[in-house]
Amino acid sequence: MAAPGGARTAQRLLLLLLGLIHVASSIFVVRNDTEAACIMANFSAVFFMNYSTKSGFVNTTFELPQNAVLLNSSSCGKENSSNPVLVIGFGEGHSLTLNFTRTTKNYQVQLLSFTYNLSDGTFFPNASASPKELSVESKTNIQADIDKKYRCVSSSQITMNNVTVTLSDVTIQAYISNNNFSKEETRCNQDIPSPAPVPTIHPTTAPKPTPTSPPTPEIPSVSKYNVSGINGTCLLANMGLQLNITYEKKDNTSVRRIFNINPNKTAVNGSCTPQVAILELNTENSTLVFRFAMNATTSKFFLQGIHLNTSLPDAKQPSFEAANDSLKELQATVGNSYKCNAEENVKVTDSFSVNIFRVRVQAFKVEGDKFGSVEECLLDENNMLIPIAVGGALAGLVLIVLIAYLIGRKRSHAGYQTI
Repeated sequence: MAAPGGARTAQRLLLLLLGLIHVASSIFVVRNDTEAACIMANFSAVFFMNYSTKSGFVNTTFELPQNAVLLNSSSCGKENSSNPVLVIGFGEGHSLTLNFTRTTKNYQVQLLSFTYNLSDGTFFPNASASPKELSVESKTNIQADIDKKYRCVSSSQITMNNVTVTLSDVTIQAYISNNNFSKEETRCNQDIPSPAPVPTIHPTTAPKPTPTSPPTPEIPSVSKYNVSGINGTCLLANMGLQLNITYEKKDNTSVRRIFNINPNKTAVNGSCTPQVAILELNTENSTLVFRFAMNATTSKFFLQGIHLNTSLPDAKQPSFEAANDSLKELQATVGNSYKCNAEENVKVTDSFSVNIFRVRVQAFKVEGDKFGSVEECLLDENNMLIPIAVGGALAGLVLIVLIAYLIGRKRSHAGYQTI
């Protein structure tokens, strides 16, 4: 049985005030007939998918909204007959379901399923597919020891056919015995640092070829990107973009390639919510998504996530995907704009980064479709210090020479006496 809506809202507001959860995450509690909690979940979710329209397939990205609710189909389950299930609903008929199972030692989210309604024009404008209600599902690796909570700060992706769900800042516990999250936890593999490799001695062999690097293309053209929602513009951006990808070719050699984003061959989409602004760039064979978020505590906006889905015809795995929703780049005060003339390299994964040129961006509180006051990047400030320091040194040198000349001239005059 779901917790009363008012109680859950009050609990969430208290946690937000204490700064214990991220503004974009949601907390859900499933209770049994005696009001004891059996499932607690607190996480952020971003959905990336494509759907059919009259003009062809389009991509869309949206987050689990703040007004998502716990549905009555959630249950603590019954021993030997049914398992616990958490069902979260939002929009016009969309639901995210987590089905739990257990053994004597651990429990897991055995199945994650997502049901969505293409008739909801807010999330799926101009959708033309039939039937309108569709469902996808996948097994997961979300697993924890009994009487411990599952904790995963890092982002993890779960792909279900045409839908990819990115979960981040996750705290989940099922089969709860003390009516609250356990103090002990099982961390996900992504949060655990890899151990340092143990040195080993290998027979002398021919060295493997290092990744080849084709010639770097010219600096990309700077283009203006605009994302608007029902309340007006939520994102303005001027920038040139390069994709830097390392991959293995069919002949087992490693190669690093750099691709420019051509604004003239790029379709721009996006979406706005009070805390998230999404910029989606679709080229002939790639989809590049920028996710900007807001920190309500510091009144700062920042680039939180980058997703790439592209095809590499000469790669051993032609379909290339990379994502990171734990970034803290391009930060500025809400109402101002971030500007950097220097090239910035944003590392997304070990095999993918984005080179950003001559960027100026502003997310949220965009007045009159114009950039606000500028906040310069650190790279530009450092570059300005060099000519200032050189100019100051030259001015000091000139001053020293002038003083020396005046002193020398005065002494030379002192050697002559008036008759």
